[in-house]
Amino acid sequence: MEFRHLGRSGLMVSEISYGNWITHGSQVEEDAAVACVRAALDSGITTFDTADVYAGTRAESVLGRALKGERREGLEIFTKVYWPTGPGRNDRGLSRKHIMESIDGSLRRLQTDHVDLYQAHRYDVSTPLEETMEAFADVVHSGKAHYIGVSEWTASQLREAHALARELRIPLISNQPQYSMLWRVIETEVIPASEELGVGQIVWSPMAQGVLSGKYLPGQPPPAGSRATDEKSGANFIARWLTDDVLTRVQQLKPIAEQAGLTMPQLAVAWVLQNPNVASAIVGASRPEQVHDNVKAAGVKLDAGLLKAIDEIVEPVTERDPAKTESPAQRP
Repeated sequence: MEFRHLGRSGLMVSEISYGNWITHGSQVEEDAAVACVRAALDSGITTFDTADVYAGTRAESVLGRALKGERREGLEIFTKVYWPTGPGRNDRGLSRKHIMESIDGSLRRLQTDHVDLYQAHRYDVSTPLEETMEAFADVVHSGKAHYIGVSEWTASQLREAHALARELRIPLISNQPQYSMLWRVIETEVIPASEELGVGQIVWSPMAQGVLSGKYLPGQPPPAGSRATDEKSGANFIARWLTDDVLTRVQQLKPIAEQAGLTMPQLAVAWVLQNPNVASAIVGASRPEQVHDNVKAAGVKLDAGLLKAIDEIVEPVTERDPAKTESPAQRP
């Protein structure tokens, strides 16, 4: 495993981080989830990402149990707050009330007294940013989180939050956006702003919800049991990629992966790690062997010719519109 600084902070994270968005507590049974976490640890992964909303808070509980007994100082545990975790109008968003209640709930489920990174899962248009950042400052100053991050925030939102964070003497060091060969919306505005501010990217869905694994074939139905066939495991997220044009171009990446000595999933993960502003790529798994395969993307260097060949294949179906970085227009 290779390690990188997260932004301009001193925090080191594993290039491959393990996330449990649509698996733990919902898609796979707990024994399988724990086996995947053990595989991640055995593979050298030290960075684990979750959120209070995943599987209705169950994902945090599963991760907490799976990591129990590990040396806490040797792990980087990340979680998030924003999406609804209960029926009440204050069980969501980035109000002071919700943040202060949510961090305590997350720590209880994760069975730890602090998280290394506490992230705003989206931007809350219904709460003054000053209120949100002051609550985060209290979370950090009380020792419940070491660092603060955000997810899917625009460049202007990042700049405003970063200025407030400096005033409040808290380290805002990360953004967690979607990023892959097919989804490059952060490159025009978010990445330059992040480099300016010292913010690093922890990217999710480097395999475009599994499409870049090559298992979805043009003109054929999705494989039985795959994410595309399971409404609970993100079928709506993957649907936009299941066109014959996209799937045909993805198949054309296979010779490039072979030339690089990589599997298709490894190529996809290695590709996002070529961006120097990316500190870590989040991978998930329903089986331990998927973890062992994905971690082989760590430390891989793709040469300029290979990167150019990838661009030539996927460019016609790549999304680059920076306006696609967005949060809900109203609190959910």
